[in-house]
Amino acid sequence: MDTPLSTIAVVGLGTMGAGIADVLARAGREVIGIDVSDTAAARAVAALEASTARAVARERITEEERQDVLARFRTFSDLQAAAGADLVIEVVPESYEAKQEVFRALDGIVRPDAILATGTNALSVTRLAADSAHPERVLGLHFFTPVQAMKLVEVVSSVLTDPRAVDAVTRLAQDLGKEPVAVGDRAGFIADGLLFGYLNQAAAMYEAKYASREDIDAAMKLGCGLPMGPLALLDLIGVDTARTVLEAMYASSHDRLHAPAPILKQLSEAGLTGRKAGRGFYTYAAPGSDEVVRDALTPLTSAEGGGGREVRSVGVAGSGTMASGIAEVFAKAGYEVVLAARSQEKADAAKARIAKSLERSVSRGRMTAEARDTVLALITPAGTLDAFAEVDLAVEAVAEDLAVKQDLFARLDKICRPGAVLATTTSSLPVVACARATTRPQDVIGMHFFNPAPAMKLVEIVRTVLTGDDVHATVREVTAKIRKHPVDCGDRAGFIVNALLFPYLNNAVKMVQEHYATLDDIDAAMKLGGGYPMGPFELLDVVGLDVSLAIEQVLHREFRDPGLAPAPLLEHLVAAGCLGRKTGRGFREYARR
Repeated sequence: MDTPLSTIAVVGLGTMGAGIADVLARAGREVIGIDVSDTAAARAVAALEASTARAVARERITEEERQDVLARFRTFSDLQAAAGADLVIEVVPESYEAKQEVFRALDGIVRPDAILATGTNALSVTRLAADSAHPERVLGLHFFTPVQAMKLVEVVSSVLTDPRAVDAVTRLAQDLGKEPVAVGDRAGFIADGLLFGYLNQAAAMYEAKYASREDIDAAMKLGCGLPMGPLALLDLIGVDTARTVLEAMYASSHDRLHAPAPILKQLSEAGLTGRKAGRGFYTYAAPGSDEVVRDALTPLTSAEGGGGREVRSVGVAGSGTMASGIAEVFAKAGYEVVLAARSQEKADAAKARIAKSLERSVSRGRMTAEARDTVLALITPAGTLDAFAEVDLAVEAVAEDLAVKQDLFARLDKICRPGAVLATTTSSLPVVACARATTRPQDVIGMHFFNPAPAMKLVEIVRTVLTGDDVHATVREVTAKIRKHPVDCGDRAGFIVNALLFPYLNNAVKMVQEHYATLDDIDAAMKLGGGYPMGPFELLDVVGLDVSLAIEQVLHREFRDPGLAPAPLLEHLVAAGCLGRKTGRGFREYARR
């Protein structure tokens, strides 16, 4: 185990195995590719030829170096070819039977000092090791796809693993230019342990017809900055693979959030396993294609259908960051905006904040001075809601307190003209409760902007059972005119984004609470393995731990699922006043400004 890992066998040459072989061969290792399918072996060779040809075309390697890489990759159909390997990495289908068969056979083939690694992303490494004649040399080596691009490698130890084996594969991962993260043997490890619960909830949300597949995916991409929406990602991973992973996670955790959504079973058993089959949640041009094509569920058009009320002027109630950001967005789109706060002084300060924001745009060349002046001229600060008497759309962006919002809507009901649309920007409170504070609940709707409003493209449009069709149409039309992306959802806790985001964040806290992984390792795993712009603890500290706790409490009360109960560690930090960046300490400490 102390010898350099210079000759490496890869058993299973599917997408993952071929990617691992590619990375190893480019890093100077002798690679023995083994697969019972000659077609899979030929496909892996062709993939390496194509990727190295692209590297030559981009002048990253020479043709001579390319030929050296190709010469280092040899394929075989018999496990006996692994006899001289220093390390064997198996990436056969995700089942105990298939993997155990490989490990038992390898016991009689490889050298006593060879390391055996499983590429599983959910199965128990300990269980696989226990079936081996030398369990001390068995560990997990979990790469992420596409292997060439993704930096994360989870190095998984069981209680039986020899630390020298862990050190050897950790050095290998570093030599490959990867970021190895050491984790214990638990279903899903770090990245998939957090990712698949989120994917499962998205599938269940779609199955319940709460939102369309397009709106769910757009919401998570635009609202959270994710590279792919959850349903598109399930199609890429493979619906059948996701189901297998979730079943393994549920068997370990007994958390209902990990119990596979029934739609995953239905799609899997129908052979609709995602891109590889040409159809999953979406329909693709051909098996293996990434081109989504129209099917019976595709929206007829992205254009707005009309039928809404005319909106020329907008009132924004509030003086905080969100209120000023929303006012800026409407004014940039050419709407006359009344920005009302509890006092004229607060309203003037909110407009001054907008002026600063616009000045930054001018200094960066994104806006002319004339355009800045035009936008500011459209904004009228007011110290009273009475200024909303003639607006066509009133948007409240006050404190996230139901009593405060209900009081404000009761006042808007008396002040705003008949036919004006009344919108709340709440992120978690029931919109219908605001509507019932008025005598015209059919005119009330949710418009959930994301912070910072000028930059974030998403608006969740939340329709209650009382909202009029023309009001819904009006807000969709207005959202398009302010150059935001509207997604429709019903009036339930968390809407789309927060209902999927915060259980994921809560599960990350539970991982730390249970001493399974560190803050840094979890943040690194989700950024490097999931393509997330921020790790969960970075995000929690930015959002605010008190805000996060409040949202998680609302979700738990609404859905009554024990798995949604806020992690005690989060509750303790909030009780201690450690609320994140705004207080200088949350999950991490920050320098005081």
